[in-house]
Amino acid sequence: MPALLHVSYSDIQGGASRAMIRLHRALVSAGAHSQVLVQHKCGDDHRVLGPGGAIARAGALLRPYLGKQLLRLQPQADPAVHNAAWLPGGLGAAIRRINPDVVNLHWLGGETLSIAQIGRITQPLVWTLHDMWPFCGTEHYAPDHETARWREGYRRDNRIATQRGPDLERWTWRRKQRHWRRPMTLVAPTHWLADCVRSSALMHDWPVHVIPNPLDTTLYAPLARDMARHLLGIPQQRPVILFSAMGGSRDPRKGFDLLQQALLRLREQRPSGDILCVILGQEQPAQPPDIGFPALWLGQLHDDAALALAYNAADVTVVPSRLDNLPQTGTEAQACGCPVVAFDIGGLPDIVEHELTGYLAPPFDAEGLARGIAWVLEDPARRDRLAAGARARAVRLWSYDTIVPRYLDVYRSLTRL
Repeated sequence: MPALLHVSYSDIQGGASRAMIRLHRALVSAGAHSQVLVQHKCGDDHRVLGPGGAIARAGALLRPYLGKQLLRLQPQADPAVHNAAWLPGGLGAAIRRINPDVVNLHWLGGETLSIAQIGRITQPLVWTLHDMWPFCGTEHYAPDHETARWREGYRRDNRIATQRGPDLERWTWRRKQRHWRRPMTLVAPTHWLADCVRSSALMHDWPVHVIPNPLDTTLYAPLARDMARHLLGIPQQRPVILFSAMGGSRDPRKGFDLLQQALLRLREQRPSGDILCVILGQEQPAQPPDIGFPALWLGQLHDDAALALAYNAADVTVVPSRLDNLPQTGTEAQACGCPVVAFDIGGLPDIVEHELTGYLAPPFDAEGLARGIAWVLEDPARRDRLAAGARARAVRLWSYDTIVPRYLDVYRSLTRL
């Protein structure tokens, strides 16, 4: 079995890092020799390697800051994450020193590796795509339309009219084009992202596999709802809507404004106000937004057991993203038997099977989102059928037993080990 090295910005910070560490643990549980190399180590797994020594750790803290200074030359109208990946650092040398059989790249924001360093990796490369950055410029998410620059190529004549300053998107994309001469093996967690790769100017002819992120379906599993609500202090008889507010309204891509509109419309239909909203990922702000219903703010739950309790306490989980890959809020909820309501966009159809495990509303239609939430809540027997379907589908598609053999097949095809 090949020796594997996963390379990522962090081991547990952010959804992509959590997806990466779950893959690593799934592989270890199957007997694979798997290690992780990160710029910022937060956990205590001895197989996760971070910068060694005070100078290296200081450099890891400084790199994201210096990267942001360059990005300020081109002011962005959107608050999404950008990364020019221009600073060389110590992880390239660490990869050479460890010398694994296969390097599996993950989310490389925050100047984790420079574009040139990625191109100099000599081992067989697998890149698990957690967003669109590998085939874009500096953008981690970019508009998905027919004339998108990542589809046409970043030319001088197709720059977004509102952008000012040097064209860092084109500069970054052209550096990828220049340094990444050897096609890498790509893994897209959703069919949508794989289709984006196949239509991209940079990677359209690179091999791409669709393999979802693994999920421990023994941890994320149905529990007694009354027990979950009792432990979290949630009233037993009220309908509960759960959603994540990490980042709040700062990132339009996450669609919090659309969720807010949907909940206010739902309130018009339920004047009794009997619904309780449970909000993950953020403490209650000093001035909570008006979402139409009382809310319980649970803050950031990093513990899998606590997250599973929250999903089991809910009647429905809402993922209102305007564009997303495979948000783990959706997969975790489904594994716990909680129906998910989302927009029919991006990778969300890979999570939700419409009217069988949840509800997919027309893209960006707040009224349709409200209609989907009401549809799940209004019939307890229907909700139970959705819950059972969600759980069965989650085990079939995302369990360790399903995902690990597919990744091992990819690794072995590159090494013959």
